[in-house]
Amino acid sequence: MTLQQLRYAVGIANTGSFSKAAEVLFISQPSLTTAVHDLEKQIGITIFNRTNRGVTLTPEGEEFVARANELLNHFKSMVNRYDKDERKKKRFAVSTQHYSFAVKSFVNMVKKFNIDDYDFALRETKTKEVIDDVASLRSEIGIIYLSEFNRKYISHLLKEHDLVFQKLIVCNAYAYMWKNNPLASKLYVTLEDLSQYPCLSFEQGESGNYYFAEEILSTNEYHKTIKANDRATMLNFMVGLNGYTLCSGIISEEINGSDYVAVPFKDDNGENDRNMEIGYIVKKNFMLSTICRIYIREMEEYLKAYTTERGILS
Repeated sequence: MTLQQLRYAVGIANTGSFSKAAEVLFISQPSLTTAVHDLEKQIGITIFNRTNRGVTLTPEGEEFVARANELLNHFKSMVNRYDKDERKKKRFAVSTQHYSFAVKSFVNMVKKFNIDDYDFALRETKTKEVIDDVASLRSEIGIIYLSEFNRKYISHLLKEHDLVFQKLIVCNAYAYMWKNNPLASKLYVTLEDLSQYPCLSFEQGESGNYYFAEEILSTNEYHKTIKANDRATMLNFMVGLNGYTLCSGIISEEINGSDYVAVPFKDDNGENDRNMEIGYIVKKNFMLSTICRIYIREMEEYLKAYTTERGILS
């Protein structure tokens, strides 16, 4: 089995066609077909179902291509780090749920690099994609949260992908809303208070389930719900519809602006027992780059300063 064969299999899976993959991979279709046939013979499984309308992955093929993708990204990471020419350009990527502190820390990290060439990326995306990005090394680090509700499921998923979770901070739950929302001046809000306003959440896609939700109490039945897929749209809904979202309360005004407030959330008994443990995920036993370690330090310092200044975190 060779890296080239793995590239061929991934290319076919991505295009859904031997002919299209051949064009992308700059190889003749007969040669590509032969190479994949030899690969399937070597490993003893059928990777693709061939039909007149194209190709689809078999169940065994789905697992194989996922692992091939991971291996290819590992190889790419090694090249980026150790190749003489590639080392001239600094590369780093992070995938994260929608946290403004992650964006602000990224900005602070970039400002520390006085270099001519770099290729950095920050991807605010769905929870499952954060995990997949780090598992495949598309991103070196991912930012997610654990709670009493999702911890068992997410921890199992991380273990399956050979990932580890490191805690950054544990915080209480807050209702995040526009500063002119009728509830914005309250000392705290309950679900009863919030029931007349739309509950906003980030869309998790087809693979989404309650465990992937970025907001706590995702299994509650809300009378009014609206899903968004980006930060700007959610903020617009807060202003236009007096919507709210249940989140960590860690808000960067430099990123989101000063028109929004985080009001402490309490349950129906007046007790705040909803905690979010926010942290980062990385590959197990993977040596983190200097850039990644600086980014982690920026997050830790930002959260520590935020705790000291606001005094709202547990």
